[in-house]
Amino acid sequence: MQLWVGLGNPGVQYALHRHNVGFMALDAIAEIHDFGPWSKKFRSLVSEGRVGRHRLLLVKPQTYMNDSGDAVQQALRFYKADETALTVFHDELDLAPMKVKVRTGGGLAGHNGLRSINASLGPDFRRVRIGIGHPGHKDRVTGHVLGNYAKSEIEPLSDLLGAIAAEAEWLAAGDDTRFMNDVAMRLQDS
Repeated sequence: MQLWVGLGNPGVQYALHRHNVGFMALDAIAEIHDFGPWSKKFRSLVSEGRVGRHRLLLVKPQTYMNDSGDAVQQALRFYKADETALTVFHDELDLAPMKVKVRTGGGLAGHNGLRSINASLGPDFRRVRIGIGHPGHKDRVTGHVLGNYAKSEIEPLSDLLGAIAAEAEWLAAGDDTRFMNDVAMRLQDS
């Protein structure tokens, strides 16, 4: 069982925030791959299903960003899994908008959700970094991150989430490079 965690904040008022793109990615994966209904467990919304031949639990912590680590730790403990089974989808300021990069470990870049998971598990988990771009000045970061996607960004965002979901089988198989390449190719074609 792999645990794919999307980071975001619960509540309709946050639904279109850039900070919630991790939730959006899991919603797209669940829809495209016909996952089961979302239910409440581990202080999260969870949905089980398969991507290709790989069994996955999608986890959207409902603890707010700052306490995501507790929800993730509960789910891992239940499945007797460690951080090697974990993939975290999150927004990334230091990546151009609508770009996707995957890596294991690394810094936290001031991301409170990553900081919380790191405090619970350490840094050695796989991350799917979804670019939201930097607003240009540090004084504008909070408003940018906690702001809604602009109307002009909705179609490219939809294309990006569709590409992530369509190529998720490569991620489930552990071929991060093929996943990133195929997502980029799909976005060039759209």
